[in-house]
Amino acid sequence: MRTLNIAATGMMAQQLNVEVISNNIANLNTVGYKRSRAEFQDLMYQSQLRPGSPSSDQNTIVPAGIQLGLGVKPSAVGRISTQGPLNRTENQYDVALDGKGYLVVTMPDGQSAYTRAGNFQLSPEGTIVTVDGYQVSPGITVPENTREVMINRNGEVLAYLNGQTEPENVGQFEMAMFVNEAGLEAIGYNLFRETPASGIPLLGMPGQLGFAGVRQGYLEAANVNIVQEITNLISAQRAYEMNSRVVEAGDQMLNTVAQMR
Repeated sequence: MRTLNIAATGMMAQQLNVEVISNNIANLNTVGYKRSRAEFQDLMYQSQLRPGSPSSDQNTIVPAGIQLGLGVKPSAVGRISTQGPLNRTENQYDVALDGKGYLVVTMPDGQSAYTRAGNFQLSPEGTIVTVDGYQVSPGITVPENTREVMINRNGEVLAYLNGQTEPENVGQFEMAMFVNEAGLEAIGYNLFRETPASGIPLLGMPGQLGFAGVRQGYLEAANVNIVQEITNLISAQRAYEMNSRVVEAGDQMLNTVAQMR
C-alpha cells in the first residue's frame, strides 16, 4: 500500500512549509529582510497503463491510462525580493534603499557580501560599518571633527566639519545588482553572497539608471505581510492534518486486512 508513504511525503512537505513561514514571522522586525516561500513538485509516477498505448489490434489507443503518483517533495525555497516599507528613524547613519540593488560590504576575509540593511554605525576609526563591524564599501571614513553628516540620494556622504560652512565629500556608497536575486546565498547577519545561480554582480552607484536611491534617516522594514503569513500558516497546518488523516485511513485499511479470516 502506497498510501502511508505518499501521506508521509505530504506531512514532511508541510512541515517544511511551516518552518519557512515561521522564519518569515520571526523576522518581521528584521531590517531589510525578504520573505521566503516554499515551493513543491510532485514525485515520479508509476505507470500501470501508459496513456496512448494500443488497446486492440484495430489501432485503438488508451486515452488516459493509469498513472499513480508517489507523493510530493520540496523543490525550492524562493526569496521574494519586493520593496519593503520605509520607516523613519532620524538617525543620520541609517540609510534605506528605495529601489533595486544591494549595498556592498567587505568581509573580514576580504570577500564581498551584499545587504539591504542600512542600519550603519561608525567604527573606532570613524569608518562606516555594519552592526557587526564589517566595512561598507568602498570604505568611507568620517573625519573626527565632523558636526553633522548628510547622505544624499546618490549615496554621497557629505561631512560638515567644525568651522566650515561647505560640506566635504568623504565618499560614495557602492551598489550591486544581480540578474537572479533569488540565487544569492543567505549567510545570515542580513548578508548575501553571490553564487553561480545569481550571476556576477553588476556594480554601480546609487541613483544611476536601474539602481536604487538612498534615503538617509530611514530603514527598510521586512516585506513580510503578517496577515498573509498567518493565513498561509493555517493552510499549511490544515494540509498537515489532512495528510495525517490519510495515514490514519491507511492504517485502518491495513488493520482490516490483517483481521480478515
